Amino acid sequence: MIRAVTINIWNRQGPWPERLALLRRRLRELDPDIVGLQEVLHLPGSPPDQAEEIAAPLELASVYGPAWLIAGGPLAFGNALLSRWPILEHANLPLPVDEPHESRAVLHALLDTPKGRLRVFVTHLSWQFHVAHLRARQVRAIDDAVHALVGRDELPPILMGDFNAEPDSDEIRFLRGLTALGGRGTYWADCFHIAGQGPGDTYTRANPYAADLREPARRIDYIFVRGPDKQKRGEPLAARVVLDTPEGDIWPSDHFGVLAEIGDGS
Repeated sequence: MIRAVTINIWNRQGPWPERLALLRRRLRELDPDIVGLQEVLHLPGSPPDQAEEIAAPLELASVYGPAWLIAGGPLAFGNALLSRWPILEHANLPLPVDEPHESRAVLHALLDTPKGRLRVFVTHLSWQFHVAHLRARQVRAIDDAVHALVGRDELPPILMGDFNAEPDSDEIRFLRGLTALGGRGTYWADCFHIAGQGPGDTYTRANPYAADLREPARRIDYIFVRGPDKQKRGEPLAARVVLDTPEGDIWPSDHFGVLAEIGDGS
């Protein structure tokens, strides 16, 4: 099976050196095949970016895709993918936004796994509560891109990240095949909905790094897979919230992560 993890790493806020060490230890314990990261800071030509800092001791390959150039650049805020398998190609696809909102993107990577080629998409949608219309346009754009890219002989694609949307929102209902957007529907299996237990909150005041914003607890971080297919590849087998406990007063991030185990047809 494929072990996937997604986590919004909260850029460099809080005690980053201590959080970095904790993220590395916890990810080593989880032993994922792929990791989607959001809010990753990258400065071109600088020493390792945050994704590379996390990946290096875990012996995982990494690729980065900028979503927003802070104050016009060169410092970028974006998404990254870590992988134990070779990354054959990758691309960064911009997502629709309106001014004055930060730009957003989806990172796409093609992986060479022992069971065949796998396309993985990592994203972070617009965050403000009142911009559901933007998130709706963004998930539709992601789904359109996946349909254009994925070949019939490939493993079912995986989509993960911080969607800033609760399970009953139109954005997530569209991905789950429960409502149409723009005159058409789609279907992605929500791994936690199918194979997890409990509310699955990933942003909650129980985490002191998130408590100051006074936002309600909710599930906004997801791993989706477009399966299972006829060969039973892409079936969610298990899912749980991870990276959700501290060591002392250090937490991995202001978000909790999600781990999903996805069948590869074995």
